[in-house]
Amino acid sequence: MRIALGVTGGVAAYKAAELVRRLQQEGLDVQVVMTRAAREFITPLTFAALTGQRVITEMFSEEGRAPANIESAIEHIAVAQRIDLLLVAPATADVLARMAHGVADDFLTTLYLATRAPVIVAPAMNVNMWEHPATQHNVATLRARGVHVVAPEEGYLACGMSGPGRLAGLEAILDAVRQVLGLKRDLVGETVLVTAGPTCEDLDPVRVLTNRSSGKMGFALAEAALRRGARVILISGPTHLLPPPNAEFLPVRTTEEMRRAVLEQARAATVVIMAAAVADFRPAAPQPTKIKRASGGLTVALEPTPDILAELARDRGNRILVGFAAETEHLAENARAKLEAKGLDLVVANDVTRADAGFDVDTNVVTLFVRGAAPVELPRMTKREVADRVLDEVVRLRHLSR
Repeated sequence: MRIALGVTGGVAAYKAAELVRRLQQEGLDVQVVMTRAAREFITPLTFAALTGQRVITEMFSEEGRAPANIESAIEHIAVAQRIDLLLVAPATADVLARMAHGVADDFLTTLYLATRAPVIVAPAMNVNMWEHPATQHNVATLRARGVHVVAPEEGYLACGMSGPGRLAGLEAILDAVRQVLGLKRDLVGETVLVTAGPTCEDLDPVRVLTNRSSGKMGFALAEAALRRGARVILISGPTHLLPPPNAEFLPVRTTEEMRRAVLEQARAATVVIMAAAVADFRPAAPQPTKIKRASGGLTVALEPTPDILAELARDRGNRILVGFAAETEHLAENARAKLEAKGLDLVVANDVTRADAGFDVDTNVVTLFVRGAAPVELPRMTKREVADRVLDEVVRLRHLSR
């Protein structure tokens, strides 16, 4: 989700830098918009470094940029259309007044009028300014229009006075963002171990046996679990993906390396989701030197790799165990067999022969299998959406187990 963070001119503007970080930890893409007055308290460079994006500070051309053109003239419309939320924090008395009266004399207030996204304001100002009837009338006007107001806290203010007017705590602002955007925090207190990607088994120093797994499904699960408040341990085979910020990341290569890492980390886990495409076989006798081409062909003896999920299931404790089944035929039959044979709580099965649900694509079509219940077939979704549906089921199973 994309959020525009409006920063206005007050002492509390420095707190917006930490707010950016906290919003990013929620998995939100943050576009910062600053008023001219805000730049007297904190520089745009600070926010650019934190977000990796250009900070919008002017309605049209900005110092050091090309002259105004049609793109800059309608940029507020482009931003307004692509954001899911406009958050103004801190919001001064001045910007509240301009928003309440429909004055659009800079980028931020024009963005407010142009967007259909929900709006949250977190006021911060002197106690007398906050309590003034004009400010209270403006706040009431904004509330009547559907703007969500995170009221300021009472306390000692920068001006030396004491009373209401201090910017609300970041957690209170984040709670408002979560509520408005429908972000769930139902995995707080859980430690979720996720495996992802392929494993590689050496045939010789040059060649390996592996599979086409990209790791996208497992990484999406890790990101979704983080957003929902869990501590996340992500164990992944080789992949080009970057692990989500704040996940505890353990890269592995072979099935045995993944086995050791999983068994070690599972001691702390309350939920284990095995989304990795682990190699089921490995060469029985990997060669120490490169195997040379031979006209007569080559026969390689294979042996099974350890069944990590089955080993976990034998000493599961109170953990929720989730397995994935990538099938090419008899999906329901094979998924049910895996569910029962390994004593799992949930199996997520998909037909990897489908172009929109196989390896290395951004969408998936899965069916959820739970013991004693009818399978749940999900429509084609992004892997991030599938991850949330899987975690919804994990939360339900956790409640049933308590």
